Amino acid sequence: MSENKVHGDAVENPRVTWDGCSVLLDINDGDRLVFSRLSGGAKLKIGNKNCSLQPLIGCPFGSFFRVENGEDGPYLSRYTPSNEGNSVQEQGDCESKDELRDNRALVDNNKAQSLTGDAINEMRRQGATGDEIVEALIANSATFEKKTVFSQEKYRLKKQKKYAPIVLLRRPFTRSICEAYLKKYPVRIGFLRMDTLCLLLSMANVSANSDVLVVDMVGGLLTGAVAERLGGTGYVCNTYPGGSPYPMDIARIFNFGEEICKRIVRSPLTDLLLSIQTEKPKLSSQNGDSCSMETESNEQISSTVGTEEVTLASENMTSDLIVDTTNSVERKPSKSAKLGEKAPHDIISMWKENGFSSLIIAAPELDTWSLVKEILPLLSNSAPFAIYHQYLQPLATCMHNLQVGKMAVGLQISEPWLREYQVLPSRTHPCMQMNGFGGYILSGTKICTNN
Repeated sequence: MSENKVHGDAVENPRVTWDGCSVLLDINDGDRLVFSRLSGGAKLKIGNKNCSLQPLIGCPFGSFFRVENGEDGPYLSRYTPSNEGNSVQEQGDCESKDELRDNRALVDNNKAQSLTGDAINEMRRQGATGDEIVEALIANSATFEKKTVFSQEKYRLKKQKKYAPIVLLRRPFTRSICEAYLKKYPVRIGFLRMDTLCLLLSMANVSANSDVLVVDMVGGLLTGAVAERLGGTGYVCNTYPGGSPYPMDIARIFNFGEEICKRIVRSPLTDLLLSIQTEKPKLSSQNGDSCSMETESNEQISSTVGTEEVTLASENMTSDLIVDTTNSVERKPSKSAKLGEKAPHDIISMWKENGFSSLIIAAPELDTWSLVKEILPLLSNSAPFAIYHQYLQPLATCMHNLQVGKMAVGLQISEPWLREYQVLPSRTHPCMQMNGFGGYILSGTKICTNN
């Protein structure tokens, strides 16, 4: 009964975790990032201690936890951070009093600390907290008082991370997921940086009620980012050449509800191209009849195209998506929607008639021009597109061919640029280590051809 109540409250308040949701655990201010699914039996190893994640269920995102020793072993206890960090700024304002004090006379010979490891273990056995151990280390350091204010703070933080680690409960959304994967497994997301991902969404004009066609070979990060921006309106269709779809594991970390999951569908590229090819003969015959009837007219007569059903495999199709003339979607009571199910007949018919409103490609392993040449006819006229690649030459070749074929206008290749800064009192400067390359983006607008 209590679990159902917690889950119900979480649905009403998405800022609170619930049993079964995905979270991003930030340990020691970004030193370690862990994705985890909360449950009563889930555990997290911090140092040499295994802690249950049960205390995190029902807590708001942004909460802080630290490891405490209890009768049943170590556990995560929620706490509120103090404002001790502000003391550095107050001391920094009085640094003029200590202008002559610096670290030039300090020698790192491992003899400044008189507190031994056995003494620290004995304090732990007696139930000493991590803060008490840190204070004991500071009190037994022979060089702590000789250090500058900033060096003292760095020493305190270093010991705190070792003996009193802090866990921050973060919500998994586009920025946090992208930054975590770029730091841990950049190859899985094609070295796609956060600012580059934002430019992709903006250049493709991803907005509410859009039908976005996506070629996602970055683990589902691009699909999840588009679905998050759509917010349960429109559709995101993840297409793929060949017979096997690309994995979308990252998209499942977003904690999407049933409403958004129904809007994330899959369809092979062959099925989408089949719908276009079956439409071309009908369009050409109707255009020929209209031109023969009115040869002196300067207006182009747009023929009405009837919707045709395409024969597709119906094993994984959802019957609760019905498209009417107003493009609204009715939902009948059914099982919980799964993320990335196969696109139904009526949705494909709508795309066949109207085309997709935008296109985003992040497929570093495929030939860019061959893919764009096949997939561009699926877009509606004047639809924007954005293509990401880690290298410049594939995009330059694709841009040249698009210009020669007069298939798009407004073509440009952009190189994102980002510099991360450390912002601290009297220590604001660019970070010493940062990502210096964000790939390239080819963007443009599809135009109508006379083929």
